[in-house]
Amino acid sequence: MGSASCVHSLLLALISLSILKVSVGDPRTSLVAQFCNDTLAASGAILADNFVPAMDNLSSLVNANGYGTDITGLDPNGVYALAQCYGDLNPIDCKLCFSEIRSQLPKCYPKTGGTLFLDGCFGRYENFSFFNEIYSQDDKTVCVFTQNSSKPTVFAQVVKEVVGNVSLQAQNNKGFAIGSQMMSNLSVYVLSQCWENLDKSLCSSCLDSAASAILSCSPATEGRAVYAGCFIRYSTELFWNVNNTSSSSSGKNKTIWIVVGSLLGVVLLIVIGILIAKRRGLFSKKKSPSLTELYGPEIAAAISQSNLNFKYEDLRKATNNFSLSKKLGQGSYGTVYKGTLSDGKEVAVKQLFLNTKQWIDQFFNEVDLVNQVRHKNLVKLLGCSLDGSESLLVYEYYENRSLDQFIFDESPEKLLDWPQRLDIIQGIAEGLSYLHEESATRIIHRDIKASNILLDDKLKAKITDFGLARSFAQDQTHLTTGIAGTLGYLAPEYIVHGHLTEKADVYSFGIVVLEIVTGKRCSSPVGSHADHSLLAKVWNHYKANALAEIIDRKIYDKSVNDDIIQVIFIGLQCTQADPQSRPTMTRVVEMLRNSRSYEEVVLTDPPFLDVCPMEDLEQGMSTPQS
Repeated sequence: MGSASCVHSLLLALISLSILKVSVGDPRTSLVAQFCNDTLAASGAILADNFVPAMDNLSSLVNANGYGTDITGLDPNGVYALAQCYGDLNPIDCKLCFSEIRSQLPKCYPKTGGTLFLDGCFGRYENFSFFNEIYSQDDKTVCVFTQNSSKPTVFAQVVKEVVGNVSLQAQNNKGFAIGSQMMSNLSVYVLSQCWENLDKSLCSSCLDSAASAILSCSPATEGRAVYAGCFIRYSTELFWNVNNTSSSSSGKNKTIWIVVGSLLGVVLLIVIGILIAKRRGLFSKKKSPSLTELYGPEIAAAISQSNLNFKYEDLRKATNNFSLSKKLGQGSYGTVYKGTLSDGKEVAVKQLFLNTKQWIDQFFNEVDLVNQVRHKNLVKLLGCSLDGSESLLVYEYYENRSLDQFIFDESPEKLLDWPQRLDIIQGIAEGLSYLHEESATRIIHRDIKASNILLDDKLKAKITDFGLARSFAQDQTHLTTGIAGTLGYLAPEYIVHGHLTEKADVYSFGIVVLEIVTGKRCSSPVGSHADHSLLAKVWNHYKANALAEIIDRKIYDKSVNDDIIQVIFIGLQCTQADPQSRPTMTRVVEMLRNSRSYEEVVLTDPPFLDVCPMEDLEQGMSTPQS
């Protein structure tokens, strides 16, 4: 078949589809409505830390089932999330639709919640449980007043009849139904959908209200009712995906569907024609706007001058389109994937989802700070990408991944002996000492924890994830900033007053030291039972002169008992409540390298032994400031 005849066939096929009103696979990502709450999160940083994994969990559920709910984190900064594709979308279209939800919903951040209706799917997050809500203050109808019917009264009656019938069918069909009805030469198509978490009674109530409300759109040729618990759409054009629906049409005159053979023939013609058209450049793929388009060309210029630029498409291919099988873990405000570049080099690619105006500073913060530091115990930034719909950071890749996957793993192959653990502690200390006192700019990391310490092939420590890092001038004693970081590792003066100095990193380092020595996770230091925190347990053993009992049994040996206990002392000294009582990281390095340089000090009670519950603390946290 010649090129001319292929294109001719394509045109014939498109004309045929227009006449027959067939929809053959469309994720329907057009925006219907988006609502953002008026209230700000108690702690924007903590909400963000919860939002990203919540979206990841939803992605897995929606990809598998077309629907999902998730709860991540604790009130008032927890994230309750729900997403659902409408019943006619196939798995691929559903995935594409949810990808748009995931891209657009963060625009509500740092508000406490947001709702997004697309023509093919729905997404919502809140800081409270809303899963049984069917109404909200944002419920509305969206009407399209174009090409009005020439017989508005008759048309309105048809709309009322078919909307009512389809809504009733949905109530008796697990919350989903489609249907159509014809009047002379005009058809009305309706789709009704409840969210799967609703029982039949709640679904019925929601659809009844939505069906009643959508009638106000008539005689508009298209209308949508968007409710907290359901969605209804009618149109004079067939909009749903025929191949994925089984609900019968309603009304006296039913739509006559095309036989499978004819449909396949039309699809074949379309595929052949599109291939020819693509070769000739007749069609261009619709792309989401890049960050450069969103924020201006000066951003791309700044990045290109630093020789850090990667092409988004190259990184997408390197990570197999950010496949879950390539996922390495969570970082601050993003997910990290393993990628293999075209030259075979393995890299770690961090994908940031919070691509809003207020978070572009966070992106540049990490690029600028990491690019200017060079140390054997810091992960090297290889580059970044701005030409796609998401901002990407590219780092060195380490096969052993993060420290937490070793010290909290009972597997024999993950066992780290005491010399290895001590070497890791020394590496972290040296990396922090460099950031605090040796780099051109004084840098506070703000999120030192076991999952942010990577291990290379020789099990050497590499500090990563500088998304929360802050730099400040030599003449500044501290910064006053909103709380950001991970509860359990945060210094008391930072939590209570927002005062940030290098001693905040020293405190976090001390907690990590205790985790490495004990093999126990750091629970949150504040709660109704403060003695459940790791710091409180170690302190109680210290007061009882029984520190040997809390050492990880897998590494305990009498021959190194004194060395291990000395490191525990250093960890406790780093976690003193008064920041002035904590050593600098340079001093810590000296103590770790030479036991003779260690002078035992009088320790006082660590913080958080007698404080308010976590929820009270979190309510006092402020939104992070730049």
